[in-house]
Amino acid sequence: MSTPPHATIPRPTEPTAPPDPPEPAEPAESAEHTESTASPAVREDLLTVRDFQAEARRKLDPVYYDYVAGGAGDEATVRANEAGFARLNLLPRVLRGSAERDLALTVLGTRASMPVVVSPTAFHRLVCAEGELATGRAAARAEAILIASMASTVAVGEVAAAARAAAPDRDPALWFQVYLQPDLQDTLVLVRRAAAAGCTALVITVDSPVRGVHERSVRNGFHDLPPGLACENMRGLRDEEPGVVRQIGMSAKLDWDDVDRLRAHTKLPVLLKGVLHPEDARIAVERGVDGLLLSNHGGRQLDTVPATIELLPEVAAAVGRRIPVLLDGGVRRGTDVVKALALGATAVGIGRPLVWGLAAAGEQGALRVLELLRAELDHTIALCGARGLQDLTPDLVRPAPTGGVR
Repeated sequence: MSTPPHATIPRPTEPTAPPDPPEPAEPAESAEHTESTASPAVREDLLTVRDFQAEARRKLDPVYYDYVAGGAGDEATVRANEAGFARLNLLPRVLRGSAERDLALTVLGTRASMPVVVSPTAFHRLVCAEGELATGRAAARAEAILIASMASTVAVGEVAAAARAAAPDRDPALWFQVYLQPDLQDTLVLVRRAAAAGCTALVITVDSPVRGVHERSVRNGFHDLPPGLACENMRGLRDEEPGVVRQIGMSAKLDWDDVDRLRAHTKLPVLLKGVLHPEDARIAVERGVDGLLLSNHGGRQLDTVPATIELLPEVAAAVGRRIPVLLDGGVRRGTDVVKALALGATAVGIGRPLVWGLAAAGEQGALRVLELLRAELDHTIALCGARGLQDLTPDLVRPAPTGGVR
């Protein structure tokens, strides 16, 4: 969900050219967590991610709901991501469990309390007044890795400050997602800002040589952010343009050498988001990339791409445990998390579910979604006869020829 809405219609003569910048945003709310910014209570009958989606649909402007829920083309890949998990069954072991399960892990030096990561999604202030401030606090309270989006309506420094205020006893588990900009200097300014904010890894989105076309937004006439909102990370990138919000640029000319050039300018570990083909995964390892986020952009770029869970075994085999492989796309249950981990993922990411939580009840809703998935994950691991993440192996997963059991 990281592609900006103003880019849903490619220009006929120059599909990669960005449109005019949106109006400057009003200053974001303070990162300080006070009673005045407390989010509403979460309804007790919201028990699953799908419950939160239904509540978000009830509360949101339909145009904004469609922007979050929709995808490219016929949305075949949007549907496939969830259906891919449904086509897999779990085959548990018995009499080898533990009274407590350890869900914690460390990925590229970042410690998290569970293998559920907040994937980068755009424009949280469309669904929640506090936007990414609420997201940062929720992720910090859950001790989950947050991949802050470049297309955020709150600057990464403010997101980091909000996370620290919510959990002052520890550094936030914060990474930063970036689109390589046609001008390397613009990218480097973004990277420096992220590093200064305390981000400990970079996630480069590589599946967007041009922007996806989202027909729901086309039909809704939703092509730009409303007044008062902007891509705050893109503000003031150049000294000669103070206060100017530049558009996120896409370029079909980018190649592996561009990734190498960025890596030469940073000591942060670099993951690539959007590598799907096993051969590209091998190339990434050979060129020294530090990790992969196996993602089809939530079905928002190339439609009819396979579900990420279907591609995972082949990509994991190509990587051969040399670097971590995370996965997002279609994760809605703790059983989905277990299936992905068993098939070779280091962790999974959630995008839309976190946004549904924000829309339903702000920070508290986002936190509840994360805690629901934590509880479901722990419960599923126990029922699989596992003692922790290390016991989740491929033999626990079986294909279901008739479509699976949910």
